[in-house]
Parts: sequence; C-alpha cells; structure tokens
Amino acid sequence: MNKTDSIYSLQHQDAACRARTGVIQLPHGPVRTPAFMPVGTNATVKAMTKDGLEEIGFDIILANTYHLYLRPGVDVLKAAGGLHGFSGWKGNFLTDSGGYQVFSLSQFRKITNDGVKFRSHIDGSSHFLTPESVVALQTAFNSDIQMQLDVCTGFGTTWKKAKEALVITTDWAKRAMNAWKNAGDEYQGKLFPIVQGNFFEDLRKESVESVIDLDPPGIAIGGLSVGEPANVYSDFLASTSALLPPEKPRYVMGIGTPDYILEAVYNGIDIFDCVLPTRNARNGSLFTRDGQISIKKERYASDFGPIDPECGCKVCREYSRSYLRHLYKNDEILSSMLATWHNLAFLHGMMGEIRTAIEEDRFPAYRKSFLGRFFGNKE
Repeated sequence: MNKTDSIYSLQHQDAACRARTGVIQLPHGPVRTPAFMPVGTNATVKAMTKDGLEEIGFDIILANTYHLYLRPGVDVLKAAGGLHGFSGWKGNFLTDSGGYQVFSLSQFRKITNDGVKFRSHIDGSSHFLTPESVVALQTAFNSDIQMQLDVCTGFGTTWKKAKEALVITTDWAKRAMNAWKNAGDEYQGKLFPIVQGNFFEDLRKESVESVIDLDPPGIAIGGLSVGEPANVYSDFLASTSALLPPEKPRYVMGIGTPDYILEAVYNGIDIFDCVLPTRNARNGSLFTRDGQISIKKERYASDFGPIDPECGCKVCREYSRSYLRHLYKNDEILSSMLATWHNLAFLHGMMGEIRTAIEEDRFPAYRKSFLGRFFGNKE
C-alpha cells in the first residue's frame, strides 16, 4: 500500500439516507464500517486484554498521543517497535493528536501560531508541541491512522474566537500533511486532518473546503460533543457531513452512545470512538436492548438472569445480574472487567446489525425501532 493510495471502498448506501457500509484498508488489516473504536488512551482499553478485544471482534482501537508522549515516552515506544510491539495488539491503532486533551487543560496551556505550550498533568513539567512534532510522534508510534494537532473550541465560543482557532487549525493541517508526506515510505499510516469551526455554519464550510483541498486519506469532524445540546449536535453533524466527499472515510470524534452512534451513521459517518461505554461500565451502567441499567440497584440482588437476554456475549451467557451486582458492591476488579466486556460486545453487535440494516436498505426503520425500545423502558 502506497501512502497516497485510496483507503476507502464504498460497499452500499442505504436507499433512504446517507448511511453507508464500506471498508477502510489500513496497514494492520481492513476495517469494516460503520465501526465503533474502543478507547485505549494509554495503549490499553481499561479492564480489557488485547485478546478479549480480538475475541469480541474489534479490528481498530484508539490510543492518545498526549498521554503516551508523557508516559512512557516516545523513546520507549520506538524501542518496543511502536504501539503494536509495545502492547501486543495486532489490529489497527488510531491515535488522537492530543489536541482535545490540551483543550481540556486550558489553564495549563498557551496556543501560538507555532504550536502549543502546556504543562503536564502528571508532574507539571513544561512541553511544546507543533503540528510537525505531533506527526513525528505518531509516526514513531507506527499509528495506522494519525490525527493532526488542532485547536478545539467549546460550545458558547464567540465567532471571533472560533475564527482565530480555525485559522490556526487550518495552517496546522497544511503543516501536518507536509510532515506526513515526508515521513518516509516505510511508514504506511494515514493522516486525517480535522474539520473545526465551532457552531458556525460559515466557519464549518470554510474548514471543510480547506481540508478537501489537502486531498487527505480521510477526514475527521472535530468540535462536536463538547457540551452542546443534542439538537445542535445533530444539526451541525448533518450540515458538516453533507459537505464531505463520498470517496473519503469520515470520522467523528467522541461519539459512543447508541443514540449518538445511530445519528452519526444516519449522516454517513464511518468510524467513531468514545470513553463512555467503558467508563460507564466501570461505574455499573450496562447496555441492554431496553436501555441502560444500573447494576448497583437493590432490584438486581436476586435477579439471576443475564444482563440482556438477547445479548450473546460471554458475560450474558455465563453470569447473572445478581452476581455482577455482588461484584460491583464489593469493589471487585472482576466487576469492571465483565461490565466492560459486555458494553463493548453490545456495541460491537449493534454495529453488525447496523451494517446489515444498511445493506438491506432498512436503516431508518432499524434506527427508529432500536431507539424506541432503548429509551422506552427507563428504570
């Protein structure tokens, strides 16, 4: 695979909406889309082994450049043979550039045209990242998909501030693409620039046009799910995705609940990630067809049925709600492990159903049915 080869092949688009199935060809194997990516910030999905992820069926997970740069550091990862050699994960890695982490540490950072200066959340040490150095880090990690360094702005930002951030992000995207193209043919990972523009239609359109001009392997939509109301998320997801070229894979960052996933798929998004399914699992919140349940509740103390009778995952086959509640109430490590396995398996199974529904031109009906049941039986 050459660095500039097309990586996306469309399989089918639903007759009634923009939902589509396809395949993204990456250095560590193909990824069937739409696909949910579990978040493994520190090169590990919390409470899961790589073998468990493989058994469920995932072929791509996410890791974070900011965290891995700080610890264990690029030298360790490079010596280990990149993220794959370090972790033993044989599938694909997408690495986030760290832009969002820098955004969330606003009191500890300063953004300039050259790059971003920030203080480590670990020890307070000072660091400076540029678009080029972030590409170099992710290249050393041997990331299968790497992201540009960008400036993320929150909901409620003024047009002027959003424009200033977009100007920097646009310049950084050009610099990142140049650095990626010069990274050497031995590195086959792909760079995705990020569409920003906050919640302003004109800035979003401007950002999309500048990203398209770069002719990248794929495109990410950033700056969503940053505190905005659900209807604003839906409107800007729809309007932004409608501007993207169909031949490129599309990635929306930070999406991981069934309603947001289904909204993204409806609008033609191919891949997405979020910490919520695994974080919620560790806090005792589990997915079922009839909505999320809180396993800590007394009502499950003598419930010897599975989490979800319709889920075929090994946790639902082998463990009861009663036992899972017992583990949670006693702070057993196994509680997080089993709950995480189930939530990820639930989403992975849901993605398979989504792809089938799209192939059969019935995705809108599937979406309506799934959400009607998921939100129709609240505890």
